[in-house]
Amino acid sequence: MDVNAAVAAAAAIAGVLTGVIAMLALRWSERDQKRPTRTSLHTDAVLPPGVDTVLSVLRSSAVVLDEGDVVVKASSAAYALGLVRGGRLAVDPMLQMARDTRRDGEIRQVELDLPRRGTGRGEALAVSARVAPLGSRLVLLLVEDLTEARRIEAVRRDFVANVSHELKTPVGALSLLSEAVMDASDDPAAVQRFAGRMQIEATRLTNLVQELIDLSRVQNDDPLEDAEPVRVDELVAEAVDRCRHQAGTKQITMAAGGTADLHVWGNRGQLAAALGNLVENAVNYSPARTRVGIAARRVSAPGGDMIELAVTDQGIGISDKDKERIFERFYRVDPARSRDTGGTGLGLAIVKHVVASHGGEVTVWSAEGQGSTFTLRLPEAGAARDRAQQHPDLDDEAGESCPYEPLPAPEVLP
Repeated sequence: MDVNAAVAAAAAIAGVLTGVIAMLALRWSERDQKRPTRTSLHTDAVLPPGVDTVLSVLRSSAVVLDEGDVVVKASSAAYALGLVRGGRLAVDPMLQMARDTRRDGEIRQVELDLPRRGTGRGEALAVSARVAPLGSRLVLLLVEDLTEARRIEAVRRDFVANVSHELKTPVGALSLLSEAVMDASDDPAAVQRFAGRMQIEATRLTNLVQELIDLSRVQNDDPLEDAEPVRVDELVAEAVDRCRHQAGTKQITMAAGGTADLHVWGNRGQLAAALGNLVENAVNYSPARTRVGIAARRVSAPGGDMIELAVTDQGIGISDKDKERIFERFYRVDPARSRDTGGTGLGLAIVKHVVASHGGEVTVWSAEGQGSTFTLRLPEAGAARDRAQQHPDLDDEAGESCPYEPLPAPEVLP
């Protein structure tokens, strides 16, 4: 009897403990379900109907705060920008805006510069924040990232300023020279001298306008719409002919070589302009009685074979600090020398855009006093290469179409 009573008492105690544990587990489960999450902090409980759906399709980063400044809802973009951390709004100016709006119901907007998340170094994030009341208890914060728009606007502003400056120089020179011609009307020698200077400035102005047009065209047009297989030796021949007079004046030897019968895929006119700009720069910035070499070869690449075109000179070279900027518009390593050579500072910018739009890249090796090597890497026209292999007579045509005799491959600096 005592044993049965003890068993019954133990069973009763076990039942009570089981009930208590079950009740605690239920409470714990309910609390866990109500706990705010990263993507939706008890959204269904407090957000007005439909607001969650609207916020999910907005391009702006969205944050909803309750009366205690606790984040009720935050988009993934808000977390990526570092606006929300630990369930709280991490940007003090925005938090103060939210409190002011909750107090008086007035919509506020401000532009801020925020440090980048992580190290805090580098370019700041430019954002536009707008705060508005959402119902009677909530506040909605919308944040738009303006960093890229600011960068584009800065590039556009610098471009306009540079163009204005570059155009003003030859136009001002022409104005002064015309006055000098009028004042020296009785001196034929002076008139002839001033007229020669006017012709130089007019040529510089024409070249600048033409290169602005070329740069605009390569930036806006898709060169692959009218793409075709282009023979590399024809591009080299055209670049050599373009600079033959300047090279002869300075007694510069021009040598072309490398692998024969190569083809690239793209717009012939743009590719010829890009290579011609590199060869022209090599001639203009090389001392007299030096050598400019152009070499072509095929190299293997993961996405298919590439064609490398290297233009090497023995000129003044480029310093390390200038190498990072030489492809910028209107940037000149030596402005005084550019005035003598007639450079506009747009040639390498055109090269960069042409090569990039053709799926390639341009690199430079240079050392001050040792010369430079600019290398274009462009996708090979595989179909054209196959046709050339099927019709060996194309090799003979390639030799006949080239107006100069190819020389051994020039030495390309490392």
